[in-house]
Amino acid sequence: MTATETQMRLLIIEDDRESADYLAKAFREVGHVAELAGDGEEGLSLAESGDYDVLIVDRMLPKRDGLSVIGTLRGKGNRTPALILSALGQVDDRVKGLRAGGDDYLPKPYSFAELLARVEVLSRRNSGPSEETVYRVGDLELDRLSHRVMRGQDELTLQPREFRLLEYLMKHAGQVVTRTMLLENVWDYHFDPQTNVIDVHISRLRSKIDKGFSRPLLHTIRGAGYMIRDGLR
Repeated sequence: MTATETQMRLLIIEDDRESADYLAKAFREVGHVAELAGDGEEGLSLAESGDYDVLIVDRMLPKRDGLSVIGTLRGKGNRTPALILSALGQVDDRVKGLRAGGDDYLPKPYSFAELLARVEVLSRRNSGPSEETVYRVGDLELDRLSHRVMRGQDELTLQPREFRLLEYLMKHAGQVVTRTMLLENVWDYHFDPQTNVIDVHISRLRSKIDKGFSRPLLHTIRGAGYMIRDGLR
Protein backbone atom coordinates (compact mmCIF):
# COMPACT_ATOMS: atom_id res chain seq x y z
CA MET A 1 0.00 0.00 0.00
CA THR A 2 1.11 3.52 -0.70
CA ALA A 3 0.97 6.25 1.94
CA THR A 4 -2.22 7.58 0.37
CA GLU A 5 -4.10 4.29 0.61
CA THR A 6 -6.12 3.21 3.64
CA GLN A 7 -6.29 -0.29 5.02
CA MET A 8 -9.66 -1.91 4.37
CA ARG A 9 -11.44 -4.50 6.52
CA LEU A 10 -13.19 -6.95 4.22
CA LEU A 11 -15.58 -9.84 4.72
CA ILE A 12 -15.41 -12.53 2.03
CA ILE A 13 -18.51 -14.76 1.97
CA GLU A 14 -17.53 -17.67 -0.27
CA ASP A 15 -18.19 -21.41 0.12
CA ASP A 16 -15.37 -22.52 -2.20
CA ARG A 17 -12.56 -22.75 0.34
CA GLU A 18 -9.78 -22.66 -2.24
CA SER A 19 -11.18 -19.49 -3.86
CA ALA A 20 -11.83 -17.89 -0.48
CA ASP A 21 -8.28 -18.59 0.76
CA TYR A 22 -6.84 -17.24 -2.49
CA LEU A 23 -8.79 -14.01 -2.18
CA ALA A 24 -7.99 -13.55 1.50
CA LYS A 25 -4.27 -14.13 0.84
CA ALA A 26 -4.27 -11.71 -2.11
CA PHE A 27 -5.97 -8.94 -0.11
CA ARG A 28 -3.67 -9.46 2.87
CA GLU A 29 -0.61 -9.27 0.62
CA VAL A 30 -1.58 -5.74 -0.41
CA GLY A 31 -2.12 -4.69 3.21
CA HIS A 32 -5.82 -5.24 3.88
CA VAL A 33 -7.63 -7.27 6.54
CA ALA A 34 -9.76 -10.11 5.17
CA GLU A 35 -12.12 -12.36 7.12
CA LEU A 36 -13.92 -15.40 5.75
CA ALA A 37 -17.39 -16.90 6.02
CA GLY A 38 -18.15 -20.26 4.39
CA ASP A 39 -21.93 -20.03 4.03
CA GLY A 40 -24.74 -17.49 3.92
CA GLU A 41 -25.83 -17.85 7.54
CA GLU A 42 -22.31 -17.35 8.89
CA GLY A 43 -21.76 -14.47 6.49
CA LEU A 44 -24.94 -12.74 7.58
CA SER A 45 -24.06 -13.15 11.25
CA LEU A 46 -20.55 -11.74 10.79
CA ALA A 47 -21.76 -8.87 8.58
CA GLU A 48 -24.35 -7.88 11.20
CA SER A 49 -21.90 -7.97 14.09
CA GLY A 50 -18.74 -6.68 12.44
CA ASP A 51 -17.59 -3.32 11.16
CA TYR A 52 -16.50 -3.95 7.57
CA ASP A 53 -15.61 -1.55 4.79
CA VAL A 54 -16.81 -3.84 2.00
CA LEU A 55 -18.52 -7.22 1.73
CA ILE A 56 -17.50 -9.57 -1.09
CA VAL A 57 -20.39 -12.00 -1.53
CA ASP A 58 -20.60 -15.09 -3.69
CA ARG A 59 -24.10 -15.39 -5.09
CA MET A 60 -24.59 -19.16 -4.77
CA LEU A 61 -24.01 -20.11 -1.14
CA PRO A 62 -25.20 -22.94 1.11
CA LYS A 63 -27.79 -22.28 3.84
CA ARG A 64 -28.63 -18.80 2.49
CA ASP A 65 -27.84 -17.43 -0.97
CA GLY A 66 -25.84 -14.24 -1.44
CA LEU A 67 -28.75 -12.09 -2.61
CA SER A 68 -30.73 -13.11 0.48
CA VAL A 69 -27.79 -12.13 2.70
CA ILE A 70 -27.57 -8.69 1.13
CA GLY A 71 -31.33 -8.17 1.06
CA THR A 72 -31.61 -9.06 4.76
CA LEU A 73 -28.83 -6.64 5.65
CA ARG A 74 -30.45 -3.84 3.66
CA GLY A 75 -33.80 -4.55 5.28
CA LYS A 76 -32.17 -4.06 8.69
CA GLY A 77 -30.55 -0.78 7.66
CA ASN A 78 -27.03 -2.15 7.12
CA ARG A 79 -25.54 -0.15 4.23
CA THR A 80 -22.07 -1.72 4.09
CA PRO A 81 -21.11 -1.78 0.38
CA ALA A 82 -21.44 -5.25 -1.12
CA LEU A 83 -19.80 -6.58 -4.26
CA ILE A 84 -21.40 -9.72 -5.68
CA LEU A 85 -19.22 -12.41 -7.26
CA SER A 86 -21.03 -14.91 -9.44
CA ALA A 87 -20.69 -17.33 -12.33
CA LEU A 88 -24.11 -15.98 -13.37
CA GLY A 89 -23.01 -13.08 -15.53
CA GLN A 90 -25.88 -12.33 -17.90
CA VAL A 91 -27.43 -8.86 -17.89
CA ASP A 92 -30.58 -10.10 -16.14
CA ASP A 93 -28.44 -11.73 -13.43
CA ARG A 94 -26.48 -8.53 -12.83
CA VAL A 95 -29.64 -6.42 -12.72
CA LYS A 96 -31.21 -8.83 -10.21
CA GLY A 97 -28.12 -8.63 -8.03
CA LEU A 98 -28.01 -4.85 -8.03
CA ARG A 99 -31.72 -4.56 -7.33
CA ALA A 100 -31.33 -6.94 -4.40
CA GLY A 101 -29.07 -4.37 -2.77
CA GLY A 102 -25.67 -5.11 -4.25
CA ASP A 103 -23.46 -2.12 -5.02
CA ASP A 104 -21.40 -3.83 -7.71
CA TYR A 105 -21.43 -7.14 -9.59
CA LEU A 106 -18.41 -8.94 -10.98
CA PRO A 107 -18.92 -12.13 -13.04
CA LYS A 108 -16.57 -15.08 -12.66
CA PRO A 109 -13.91 -15.61 -13.86
CA TYR A 110 -12.36 -12.26 -12.93
CA SER A 111 -8.93 -10.78 -12.39
CA PHE A 112 -7.86 -9.88 -8.86
CA ALA A 113 -6.60 -6.50 -10.09
CA GLU A 114 -10.10 -5.57 -11.27
CA LEU A 115 -11.71 -6.90 -8.09
CA LEU A 116 -9.28 -4.89 -5.95
CA ALA A 117 -9.98 -1.72 -7.93
CA ARG A 118 -13.74 -2.15 -7.59
CA VAL A 119 -13.49 -2.82 -3.85
CA GLU A 120 -11.34 0.28 -3.39
CA VAL A 121 -13.96 2.38 -5.20
CA LEU A 122 -16.73 1.02 -2.97
CA SER A 123 -14.66 1.67 0.15
CA ARG A 124 -13.99 5.29 -0.86
CA ARG A 125 -17.67 5.80 -1.62
CA ASN A 126 -18.60 4.44 1.79
CA SER A 127 -16.22 6.82 3.56
CA GLY A 128 -18.05 9.87 2.21
CA PRO A 129 -20.89 11.72 3.95
CA SER A 130 -23.57 9.30 5.11
CA GLU A 131 -27.05 9.63 3.68
CA GLU A 132 -29.74 10.86 6.02
CA THR A 133 -31.80 8.14 7.65
CA VAL A 134 -34.60 10.40 8.90
CA TYR A 135 -36.39 12.96 6.74
CA ARG A 136 -38.59 15.69 8.25
CA VAL A 137 -40.93 18.18 6.61
CA GLY A 138 -42.97 20.19 9.08
CA ASP A 139 -44.48 17.69 11.51
CA LEU A 140 -44.09 14.79 9.05
CA GLU A 141 -41.22 12.41 9.79
CA LEU A 142 -40.03 9.38 7.82
CA ASP A 143 -37.47 6.97 9.27
CA ARG A 144 -35.78 5.04 6.46
CA LEU A 145 -34.32 2.37 8.75
CA SER A 146 -37.41 1.47 10.76
CA HIS A 147 -39.82 2.26 7.88
CA ARG A 148 -41.86 4.32 10.32
CA VAL A 149 -43.82 7.40 9.24
CA MET A 150 -45.26 9.87 11.75
CA ARG A 151 -47.41 12.97 11.26
CA GLY A 152 -47.38 14.77 14.57
CA GLN A 153 -48.31 12.13 17.14
CA ASP A 154 -50.00 9.85 14.59
CA GLU A 155 -48.23 6.86 13.08
CA LEU A 156 -49.18 6.39 9.43
CA THR A 157 -49.45 3.01 7.70
CA LEU A 158 -48.08 3.05 4.16
CA GLN A 159 -47.78 0.33 1.55
CA PRO A 160 -44.19 -0.34 0.31
CA ARG A 161 -44.67 1.66 -2.90
CA GLU A 162 -46.26 4.54 -0.99
CA PHE A 163 -43.30 4.53 1.38
CA ARG A 164 -40.83 4.70 -1.53
CA LEU A 165 -42.83 7.50 -3.11
CA LEU A 166 -42.91 9.52 0.10
CA GLU A 167 -39.24 8.82 0.78
CA TYR A 168 -38.28 10.17 -2.64
CA LEU A 169 -40.47 13.23 -2.30
CA MET A 170 -39.11 14.01 1.18
CA LYS A 171 -35.53 13.50 0.03
CA HIS A 172 -36.24 16.29 -2.47
CA ALA A 173 -38.38 18.42 -0.16
CA GLY A 174 -38.95 21.92 -1.49
CA GLN A 175 -38.10 20.84 -5.04
CA VAL A 176 -40.42 20.09 -7.93
CA VAL A 177 -40.36 16.34 -8.62
CA THR A 178 -41.46 15.48 -12.14
CA ARG A 179 -43.40 12.43 -13.28
CA THR A 180 -40.29 11.22 -15.13
CA MET A 181 -38.24 11.41 -11.95
CA LEU A 182 -40.86 9.37 -10.10
CA LEU A 183 -41.17 6.77 -12.85
CA GLU A 184 -37.40 6.23 -12.93
CA ASN A 185 -36.65 6.35 -9.21
CA VAL A 186 -39.78 4.91 -7.57
CA TRP A 187 -41.07 2.52 -10.25
CA ASP A 188 -37.76 1.78 -12.03
CA TYR A 189 -39.41 2.60 -15.37
CA HIS A 190 -37.30 4.28 -18.02
CA PHE A 191 -40.30 4.87 -20.24
CA ASP A 192 -43.78 6.29 -19.73
CA PRO A 193 -46.24 3.38 -19.35
CA GLN A 194 -49.07 5.77 -20.31
CA THR A 195 -51.09 4.91 -17.21
CA ASN A 196 -52.36 6.90 -14.24
CA VAL A 197 -50.26 4.88 -11.77
CA ILE A 198 -48.57 8.00 -10.38
CA ASP A 199 -51.84 9.90 -9.97
CA VAL A 200 -53.40 6.97 -8.12
CA HIS A 201 -50.48 6.62 -5.70
CA ILE A 202 -50.19 10.37 -5.15
CA SER A 203 -53.88 10.48 -4.32
CA ARG A 204 -53.57 7.59 -1.85
CA LEU A 205 -50.48 9.08 -0.27
CA ARG A 206 -52.09 12.50 0.06
CA SER A 207 -55.12 11.01 1.81
CA LYS A 208 -52.82 9.34 4.35
CA ILE A 209 -50.41 12.18 5.14
CA ASP A 210 -52.70 15.21 4.74
CA LYS A 211 -56.29 14.14 5.40
CA GLY A 212 -57.46 15.34 8.81
CA PHE A 213 -54.55 17.77 9.21
CA SER A 214 -54.97 21.53 8.99
CA ARG A 215 -51.88 22.12 6.88
CA PRO A 216 -51.31 20.17 3.62
CA LEU A 217 -47.76 19.13 2.80
CA LEU A 218 -48.09 17.33 -0.54
CA HIS A 219 -48.79 19.71 -3.41
CA THR A 220 -49.41 19.33 -7.13
CA ILE A 221 -47.45 21.87 -9.16
CA ARG A 222 -49.60 22.28 -12.24
CA GLY A 223 -47.80 21.39 -15.45
CA ALA A 224 -44.60 20.48 -13.62
CA GLY A 225 -45.03 17.70 -11.05
CA TYR A 226 -45.28 17.42 -7.29
CA MET A 227 -43.65 18.90 -4.23
CA ILE A 228 -43.54 18.23 -0.50
CA ARG A 229 -43.05 21.42 1.42
CA ASP A 230 -44.28 22.91 4.66
CA GLY A 231 -46.26 26.12 4.24
CA LEU A 232 -46.71 26.21 0.44
CA ARG A 233 -49.81 28.09 -0.66
